[in-house]
Amino acid sequence: MIVQENFVTPGAKGRPIALDITVDTEKRDAPLVIFAHGFKGFKDWGTHNLIARYFAQQGFRFLKFNFSHNGTTADEPTEFADLTSFSENTFSIELDDLKHVLDFAASGAAFKRTDQVYLIGHSMGGGVSIIQTAEDSRIKKLITMAAVATFRNLWPRQAEKQWKLMGVMHFPNQRTGQQMPVKSTLLDDLDKNPERLNIIVRATEIARPWLIAHGDADPTVPLSHAQELHAAQPNAELYIIPGGDHVFGGRHPYTDKQLPAVLQQFCDKCITFLQND
Repeated sequence: MIVQENFVTPGAKGRPIALDITVDTEKRDAPLVIFAHGFKGFKDWGTHNLIARYFAQQGFRFLKFNFSHNGTTADEPTEFADLTSFSENTFSIELDDLKHVLDFAASGAAFKRTDQVYLIGHSMGGGVSIIQTAEDSRIKKLITMAAVATFRNLWPRQAEKQWKLMGVMHFPNQRTGQQMPVKSTLLDDLDKNPERLNIIVRATEIARPWLIAHGDADPTVPLSHAQELHAAQPNAELYIIPGGDHVFGGRHPYTDKQLPAVLQQFCDKCITFLQND
């Protein structure tokens, strides 16, 4: 039987991280897949629960979590109800969060430990996952999904001067209509940690198996980002999905019972990649 179990663990700056694990109750020692969401994302977005269930059906445990400063709350897990925490997020905070999640998984406190830990990161979460993989030997394989090759893809570079002067910049959320604030401390984080947060440089350091998946119709993060990552780490496998957009056909809310065709194709590719030695 496939079940989803919910947990909370401390994250960066003491803020809670909500996470869940989807598992076949007869395979509680199965390899563990950890999924890191992207900018303006959350663990229960759109198709994520269907993905988790599909991976569990294929013999994996699937853990997904909310970054501690992603703007959701325990009372409103699918809404950006806490824009104050969202405004204070940085890439270093997300790396701290991801380490906390890995520590939680390794502790064995909530479920059986495993040496087979795989990481999937989407978009901005893909960039964070690349850095974490370069730093953390517990991650045995990496999959990036429409990942950024530089964090500065997320805003126009010419906006940075005004951003620093004002102390905050607002990012429109087309789905909710919200203007989502991000403090200039995010830029400060990049300026203070230029080597650690250089995704391309960190990509060159990854020696473990890595699947770089990207759609050729991505309007948010161009395919060139995947090509740059592959150029930095030629040993990685570049998988270009014809017609794939930034979320591989997903949307929020998503009420269908089946995965979109492009996302199904991506999941099948991931499972084959993870199962192969």
